[in-house]
Amino acid sequence: MTDPVDFPDEPAEFAASAPETGGESPVYAVGIGPGNTEFLTRRGARAIGAADVVAGFETVVDFVRQEIEGEALTCGYRDEPDVLARFAERVADGARGTAVLMGDPNHSGYQFVGKVEAAIEAAGVDRPVEVIPGISSLQIAASRARTPMEETTFVTLHKSGPIEGDLQRLERDVGERNLLVLPRPYDWMPERIAHRLLESGAPDCEALVLERLTHADESITHTSLSELAADIDSKGETAFSDLSVLAVRR
Repeated sequence: MTDPVDFPDEPAEFAASAPETGGESPVYAVGIGPGNTEFLTRRGARAIGAADVVAGFETVVDFVRQEIEGEALTCGYRDEPDVLARFAERVADGARGTAVLMGDPNHSGYQFVGKVEAAIEAAGVDRPVEVIPGISSLQIAASRARTPMEETTFVTLHKSGPIEGDLQRLERDVGERNLLVLPRPYDWMPERIAHRLLESGAPDCEALVLERLTHADESITHTSLSELAADIDSKGETAFSDLSVLAVRR
């Protein structure tokens, strides 16, 4: 039985510690887009279809299962070290490996990329991990909200660890720049973010909460920071799904 991977303390920092070096027969980390396969890139689809083994969270793998020709290894948070160890073992035996992530790995995906790299390294595999970018829900949200990325501050709260610095960036830029925020289920959702911004002295800006973008049940709520903040719940409950993006127009 393969031993589970001992992940780095900060997997995202591990993944971002150096640029890609290139090399033969890379292991791919593919961004599958927001979950609608119409937004899966052709290169990403080829990397998934050509793989002998594909690994990822079960919900992510399910979105692209029809693209998979090889073995699919699915995980949750609890068995992630074991599943990625099995994935790396297959790669060490010569299998073509592809890991799949929601959206674009460059938007909140580096924690998983770092874990994949750690698994490959622990298995003694001398093959690089190459990121194949995807379409992020952030890009879709920017289009829906008409917030050009060059005039927008993007912050993800959808991560473990401290987020105070990220919240301070939002406070600094609200009103001056557009904001695109990935909320954190379920403690930092749009209502609480809006309340925090207004408490810091932010103007009452136009806001949109964009849910399940590109899916059949996509929903966009047009509102404002004050209307969102008024709905804050002392129990931490939210009106929005965990697949949400908050856009605040300047």
